[in-house]
Amino acid sequence: MSPRAGLDTKTIVSAAAQIADEFGIEEVTLAALAAKLGVRSPSLYNHISGLQSLRTQLAVYGLEQLYTVMSDAADGANGSTAVHAMGVAYVDFSRRHPGLYETTLRAPEGQNVELEAISDKILSLIVLVLQVYHLGEEGTIHAVRGLRSILHGFASLEHKGGFGMPLDSNVSLSRLIDTFIAGIGRMNAEGEISKSV
Repeated sequence: MSPRAGLDTKTIVSAAAQIADEFGIEEVTLAALAAKLGVRSPSLYNHISGLQSLRTQLAVYGLEQLYTVMSDAADGANGSTAVHAMGVAYVDFSRRHPGLYETTLRAPEGQNVELEAISDKILSLIVLVLQVYHLGEEGTIHAVRGLRSILHGFASLEHKGGFGMPLDSNVSLSRLIDTFIAGIGRMNAEGEISKSV
């Protein structure tokens, strides 16, 4: 089998993402990847150092894609509209790319500058969207953690078939995000819930 012309890191990572989405992240092996690309496994080492390195690059690629859909969804919106659009985009990404999404949650090899940079970029995007709620620096970080927990929890349960009742999961997601928005809307910079009169 002769090496395929035009093989590069971007092509390899994209092919690995396709395998992950179609068959699951555990099926992303160098042998499966080589077969998909029509090359011998040793040819891959001209572009990646091994499976762990590939999974780190997949995580970077996945987070870049996730950032793009979240940013596009929030663009031109603000307040609750932006939070809602961003949250729906997050879950939709996990639905369309289940394997790639899973790679973004795994611990990478050591410290990776690219991974840290794109992670910080996503964090900054969410912080920016939440600024309108005036939660203060610490309160905003708590809110970011809360939103991420809600979205990831929903995405994971849905992917594992955890929502068995015949109700529209999109309605459930919308109500969940609305509840989060209502909650942070009643918090002040110290994280205290304002009392309704």
